[in-house]
Amino acid sequence: MNQSPDKRYNDDVKLPKYDTNKIAIIGCGKVGMSTAFALLLEEIPNELLLIGRDESKIKGEELDLEHGLSFLGAAQVHASTNYEDLKDTDIVIITAGAAQKPGDTRLDLIKDNKAIIHEMIPKIVTYAPEAVIILITNPVDILTFEAAKLSGWPIGRVFGTGTTLDTSRFRFHLSEYLNVNPKSIHAFILGEHGDSSFPALTGAVVGGQSLLSMPKMTQAKAENAYKKTRDAAYKIIESKGATFYAIAVAIVELVRAVLRDSKQIFPVSIPLQNYHGVSNVALSVPCVVGRAGVEQTIEIKLSWEEKQLLEKSADTLKKFL
Repeated sequence: MNQSPDKRYNDDVKLPKYDTNKIAIIGCGKVGMSTAFALLLEEIPNELLLIGRDESKIKGEELDLEHGLSFLGAAQVHASTNYEDLKDTDIVIITAGAAQKPGDTRLDLIKDNKAIIHEMIPKIVTYAPEAVIILITNPVDILTFEAAKLSGWPIGRVFGTGTTLDTSRFRFHLSEYLNVNPKSIHAFILGEHGDSSFPALTGAVVGGQSLLSMPKMTQAKAENAYKKTRDAAYKIIESKGATFYAIAVAIVELVRAVLRDSKQIFPVSIPLQNYHGVSNVALSVPCVVGRAGVEQTIEIKLSWEEKQLLEKSADTLKKFL
């Protein structure tokens, strides 16, 4: 495993100066509020700021969350329509944007959501200049690349959730075959958070043993687990209109990694520079996440076929940049 040659990820990058555990969520729809609830249940923030356009609605959300605080850790919850309230924020989570509808791909959301990012990022840079930005809004890879460029910050201070949730789904479906806890399965979904994603099976291991050499695993079963992963969002959206619980849990883990400077590895979306030859596009690859955001990319072993799939993912997204 080699660190990416692009030194901008962590060399000479000053860590954000705030450690107030102040977290802001921009966008108070189902994903945003599921994330807020999960963060409070885990007792992570000292202060939770909800930013939205509809003041009446977000004030109601503020009250609803506050009424459970006597059973949780000490935290302050504030709702606001004013970006100036981002002052001293450690992490800004962006969930605002048009949602995927039945039959839509994530790439169908580009036009509307890119406009929202262009409106939002300059305000975040102005009022929360030391924050780490975690972007969830789809298409997350396109918007992560756009947001990172707009911010002017060092690469890594802005990253997207990418295939973190896809990887969790994949590990769950593999666990159904293996009868092993998903936490013990180290296998990544990489590339686009979308239809051109792919499973990195070459380096996948379970307890130190190659995934494909496990007694209950075959290439066909691994491919079926990936197909279930790839199609999961479509099925959930068709069933109940949106996905929000699992992504909220994934966001909590990323927030925890940043605030605790845990240096955990997640497959998150980041602008790439010569990652297996791929540059100038944001895709998900294994990344070390700490207090400065993404601090390293890990260049894991890929087969020739997997490298071709990574390039295909890059080519798919570059058409929209």
